[in-house]
Amino acid sequence: MKILYLDYDNVLHGEVRRYREPPILRLETPGQLLFQNAPILEALLEPYADVKIVLSTSWVRVFGFDRARAYLPPALSQKVIGATFHRRHMWKEEFSQLARCAQIFADVERRRPKAWLAIDDEVDGWPAHAISHLVPMPPVLGLGCPTATSALKLRLETAFKQ
Repeated sequence: MKILYLDYDNVLHGEVRRYREPPILRLETPGQLLFQNAPILEALLEPYADVKIVLSTSWVRVFGFDRARAYLPPALSQKVIGATFHRRHMWKEEFSQLARCAQIFADVERRRPKAWLAIDDEVDGWPAHAISHLVPMPPVLGLGCPTATSALKLRLETAFKQ
């Protein structure tokens, strides 16, 4: 199995200021919309039909897995097989205290994927031996930044080549 761990904020759109219905973006970049970079990710993943997505976003803790997944467009939503947070097996507060890399590493240990990458703006705590699995995203723009998009394209090619 090949897995892409996906964060939402600062990847598919800017940072969210309020997690209610509907979520509201911070006003750092006027005109930015929720999930505006999702089509970019769809296009990048198109050649990789066998790559699955695991949600590593805090949206799962806030909205629940089904609602968090439903925010994605269908082409991405269909690739989602789970999340790093599981309400039945984890304490929300305890899980929230873990660095994102620790949350992802725990999921990698459970799933044992053949290959994996993580797209995230949270880069603190990643050990040197695992940094090759991280595609860091710039704040606010995320995949809307051409440099970040190019970096992800290259990493997808090297990590998930057929």
